[in-house]
Amino acid sequence: MSEDQDAAGVVSFIFEAGVLKRAARTGWWFAGVKQPESIADHSFRTALIGMVLAAMEGADPARVSMLCVLHDTQETRITDIPHIAKRYLTAVPNTTVTADQVAACPPAVADLITAAVTEYEAGETREAVVARDADKLECLVQAVEYRHQGIDNVQRWIDSSRAALRTASAHRLADAALTGQPLARLSPPQQPE
Repeated sequence: MSEDQDAAGVVSFIFEAGVLKRAARTGWWFAGVKQPESIADHSFRTALIGMVLAAMEGADPARVSMLCVLHDTQETRITDIPHIAKRYLTAVPNTTVTADQVAACPPAVADLITAAVTEYEAGETREAVVARDADKLECLVQAVEYRHQGIDNVQRWIDSSRAALRTASAHRLADAALTGQPLARLSPPQQPE
């Protein structure tokens, strides 16, 4: 491939990833959220949570963040399929979607992205376990925020996300999120008496 073709392939992937900024996390509609977060919103905070969890768990924060950023990129093509819909649909593996997405990229880029998605999907490395916990923890945190905004029907997301957590640090952060106040930072600090 020529350098121009390489660049065009990479830019095509970047344009496609931009769709995630406009694509909603559809499962929240079932809970009554009229304008749910985008897939990109979810992936961004998942990457931040992953970085923090990696530090807490002794994993590689940069690798975990990369896995988190890429974990839902396939949804540009298959959309965010709600959990209930998965009973009725059979989607191709995320690794297959990723291979198609990066087919026009230069090998170094395609190999990097493909390896990260494969690692995340396998869920066997410490970094993949932490990244998967970050994904579930972000969903739990989002559910807590929606509950504080008056959306009452989010407990099933909290329960299923919590049940999927594997690391001790993710469990500690989940406990803190469940007892925390999303807007506490807006209250003035209490003065000692």
